[in-house]
Amino acid sequence: MNIALIIAGGSGQRLGQDIPKQFINVYDKPVLVYTLESFQRHPQIDAIELVCLDGWHDVVKAYAKQFNIDKLRWIVSGGSTAQESIRDGVYNLDGKCSADDIIIIHDGIRPLVDDSVLSDVIIKCTQYGNAVTALPYNEQIFVADDDKSTTHYIPRETLRRVATPQAYLYGRLNRAYHEAYERKVGIYGSSYTNTMMVELGETLYFAAGSDKNIKITTKEDLELFKAYLKMEKDKWLK
Repeated sequence: MNIALIIAGGSGQRLGQDIPKQFINVYDKPVLVYTLESFQRHPQIDAIELVCLDGWHDVVKAYAKQFNIDKLRWIVSGGSTAQESIRDGVYNLDGKCSADDIIIIHDGIRPLVDDSVLSDVIIKCTQYGNAVTALPYNEQIFVADDDKSTTHYIPRETLRRVATPQAYLYGRLNRAYHEAYERKVGIYGSSYTNTMMVELGETLYFAAGSDKNIKITTKEDLELFKAYLKMEKDKWLK
């Protein structure tokens, strides 16, 4: 079974709106619903678990009914950080899925995940036991010696931009979160499942990514999302 674990527990303070950013309407549909629809329509996704803010569970259930998201099976409350929210979602699946089931973790505020990206992350996880969406980094990266100069750069060929979706076999994922919180490893600051796994000694495997897979954190991101929705692909582009 392939289960999508969607994280939508953030309050969205950086966007400066009155409601969390995942519930902002874009063309009469909440951002989160666009994300859920991507997983709903993918034939290899069997079920969806949503980690959500307290007080919004009934709203999500109403949206699921309105937009026919019938793969949504579980809604659980999120923690104070993204890592805690993922952990709570993972723990909630204990006894509900098997060790060999694939868990696809994804940010609820990344509403433009392509079918091909989802397919590849599942394929790579089946082959290697995990998979993280990744893209080459196309800008030059310099290390600051101080606030005004540098003498060192990192070759961009050695870099990858890693995002969600990322996929893991449930048995290993569940054990990893128990180990991480027992040892206090990989759970602080901006840590996420991928960084936690590396700190626990795991090798991660790259899957296909997409530049369109933006994370909505600012007003500019929201405008870019709107532009993508309205954009029609030029016929001469392959």
